Amino acid sequence: MISKTITIQLPSGLEARPIAMLVQVASQYESSIYLQSEQRKVNAKSIMGMMTLGLNAGEKVTVCVNGKDENDAICRIEEYLSGK
Repeated sequence: MISKTITIQLPSGLEARPIAMLVQVASQYESSIYLQSEQRKVNAKSIMGMMTLGLNAGEKVTVCVNGKDENDAICRIEEYLSGK
């Protein structure tokens, strides 16, 4: 299991469309992927769960990934959240 704190650099933060894209990215991997902000931890493959986070640009989120493709998954999610 690996985890990394990432600053959200998407201009609109994590609202509906960016969340849908993030769920698509996360769903490409077999690993379990969770995003944690303060005391909330949600499955990155769940669009409804992700909507509850309500994160804005500039906020930090911890990404926790566990599975055989965890390194690839965390790199791709960091890339997405960093706006690259």
